[in-house]
Amino acid sequence: MKISTRGESIQESPIRKLSSFAIKTKEAGIKVYHLNIGQPDIPTPPEFFEAIRSYSEKVLSYGPSDGIVELKDAMINYFQRYDIDLMRENITITYGGSEAVSFAFNIIGDPGDEIIIPEPFYTNYNGYATMSDLKIVPVPTMAETGFHLPDISEIEKRITPRTKAILICSPNNPTGTVFSEEEIRNLGKVAKKHNLFLIADEVYKEFIYGGTRHFSVLEIEELRDNVIVVDSISKRYSSCGARIGAMITRNKDIMTSVLKFAQARLCPPTLEQLGAAATYELPHSYFEDIKKEYEKRRDTLYEVLTANKDIILRKPEGAFYLMAKLPVDNSDNFARWMLESFDVDKETVMVAPGGGFYSTEGKGTDEVRIAYVLDSSKLKIAGKIILEAIREYNTKA
Repeated sequence: MKISTRGESIQESPIRKLSSFAIKTKEAGIKVYHLNIGQPDIPTPPEFFEAIRSYSEKVLSYGPSDGIVELKDAMINYFQRYDIDLMRENITITYGGSEAVSFAFNIIGDPGDEIIIPEPFYTNYNGYATMSDLKIVPVPTMAETGFHLPDISEIEKRITPRTKAILICSPNNPTGTVFSEEEIRNLGKVAKKHNLFLIADEVYKEFIYGGTRHFSVLEIEELRDNVIVVDSISKRYSSCGARIGAMITRNKDIMTSVLKFAQARLCPPTLEQLGAAATYELPHSYFEDIKKEYEKRRDTLYEVLTANKDIILRKPEGAFYLMAKLPVDNSDNFARWMLESFDVDKETVMVAPGGGFYSTEGKGTDEVRIAYVLDSSKLKIAGKIILEAIREYNTKA
C-alpha cells in the first residue's frame, strides 16, 4: 500500500535522527554528551508542580478550547512588564509553540502559497510547511556575519503573488542570533507594504546576553493586524514536557479561525495550564541567575571551540544554541562517526547536523547546531572532544 506524498516528503528531524546510534553507543559503555537537543537541565520552577498538586476538582473535565482564563490572565500580566498590552481574546493556548506554528501555517495560506523564512531556521518549520502544503522561500544568512539578516532588498525580491507571510525566530534557534530592533522594524515595513503576515517565534525572549534588548513585533503599533506571535513555556521555564504554548495576535479574523482548529483538538491540558499560569506569575528576577548560567555556558563553549581557528563561529547573542561551521566534509557523516567510531576515554558527543536546519539543498553540510544545555564543566569536556574528533576525522578522511 502507498502512503501519502505528504507522509513520504516530510523531513526527518536532524535533532533526533541519530538517536538510534546514540543508544547503541551508550549500550557499548560509552558516555554521550547530548548537545543535539534543546532540553534544558535547569530545574522546572517548583511553583509549576505546586499549582498542579493544588488542583482540587473531583473530575478532570474538558476545558475551553482556547485555554483557561487563569493562564491567559497570567500571560497578560507577564507581557505588561514589557509594556505590551494584551486581552484574553488575543491569546489562544496551544500544545506547545509547535501547535501555534502549525495553526498559523494552516490559517494564513492555501496549498502552494509561500512563507519567507531566513535560513538556517528551526528544523520543524519544514515539517509544518509540508503538513500545511505551503512552500518555504528561504533567505540565506551566513555564519561569517553571525546569521544576521541580509539587506532588506534580499527579502523583498523574494515576494511573489503567492507570498503570505514572513517568519522570524528571535532569539534564534538554531543560531542564537538576536535580530535588532532595526532589522525587525524593516521586516515590519515590508510586511505592511505588501500586506503580509509577520510571524515571530519569540519563545527564547528571556535569554539575551550582553545587555541586548529583545524587541517584540507586538510593539509595532502599525502592524496590529499583521502580527502573529508564537509563545511557549518549554524553554523559558524549563518545562518542555508540559507542552503549553500560545498563539498571540490582535487580528480578529485569525483568532476566529484558530478557535476552529483549537476546537477540533478539543482543549489543551488543564493541569499543565495551571502549572504554566504559576510560572508566568514568577517575578522577572527569576531569570537573572538562569541568564547568567547560560551566558557562562555560552562563553565556555565558545572559548573552547574557537581554539580551532578553522571553525567559523560568532558568539551567540541569545537562546542557548550556536551554529558552527566546521572544517569537515559532511556534518551528517561527522556527527554519525562521532557516535559510531570515536570516543575519548569512553566519552563522545552528539550534535545536530546543520543541513536539517535549511530548506535549500546542499546548505549547512559543514555546520552543526550545538545546544549548550549542560553545565560548564561538561561543556568544556564536550568541546574538547569535538576538537579532537575533527582532528582525527580529517586524518582518517
